[in-house]
Amino acid sequence: METVPIYQKISLTVEEASALTNIGKTKIYDLVKERDCDFTLQVGKKILIKREPFIKYLMKKSVL
Repeated sequence: METVPIYQKISLTVEEASALTNIGKTKIYDLVKERDCDFTLQVGKKILIKREPFIKYLMKKSVL
């Protein structure tokens, strides 16, 4: 199975989102818990980050 580059993925693990944005995993988990979080997809116990909505969310923010 080939590895898909992060920029081609629709959803990311928290670790991949952290690597992509240089934001710590703990901070990403904190963002996921916020009320206005609309960029997550939960598959069982696994949390996935929807890449495009996550990036759009970050672009609107000046402080996390």
